[in-house]
Amino acid sequence: MDHQQKDHPETPLPAARAVNLHKQYGEGETAVHALDGVTVDLGRGQFTAIMGPSGSGKSTLMHCMAGLDAPTSGATYIGETNLAELKDREITALRRDRLGFIFQAFNLVPTLTAEENITLPTKIAGGDVDKQWFDEVTARFGLTDRLNHRPAELSGGQQQRVACARAIVGGPDIIFGDEPTGNLDSNSSHEVLAILRAAVDEMGQTVVIVTHDPRAAAWADRVLFLADGRLVNELHEPTAEDILAVMTGFDQ
Repeated sequence: MDHQQKDHPETPLPAARAVNLHKQYGEGETAVHALDGVTVDLGRGQFTAIMGPSGSGKSTLMHCMAGLDAPTSGATYIGETNLAELKDREITALRRDRLGFIFQAFNLVPTLTAEENITLPTKIAGGDVDKQWFDEVTARFGLTDRLNHRPAELSGGQQQRVACARAIVGGPDIIFGDEPTGNLDSNSSHEVLAILRAAVDEMGQTVVIVTHDPRAAAWADRVLFLADGRLVNELHEPTAEDILAVMTGFDQ
């Protein structure tokens, strides 16, 4: 259920937001400003891609917004929840219960079957897996006949589909993907991105990915560009060519 702002009841809160976010590593002359005053809203039911040159702060931004890292200053929110006000165990619970994660390295447990990997976060949280929803998600991802296979028996694309299903089955507020197609060939990348696009269009999911690939970012509704820790541009409904033109500008 969407929380709504009290003074503007017709305006739903964004799924996540960052307010004047700073992240500094080190001190003095050797200090690195990974984020330098980033303010951004991530809309509900949207697919957002975050891009930028190496060292631009794109992964740092995602990690701070997802509660995987703490900013030096500024605020991050998931819905109405200010992450800075949460204790460590509450952050852990929020990541487990309200967020889904897809990483480049899949992060599957090798001794568990695909089905056990998909349901693991829900079971760790002490929840019950919705069998009908589980069946729908795994069927849509083409995993029905792979559920008893362990990761070593699956292709890279199948493993990442398992990771996507794991992220979606728990019904999170947001799915964060850190280079989710980075280890995949073009066919498998297409499969995974089509799944994430369908999760937004057909399931109402909110998806945010960090990527360096213009073709991957072109699946998104909105692309945010960072450079030197600052938000410098954004595109809506972009093509891969539009994205590549912006990225090429960073190299001039």
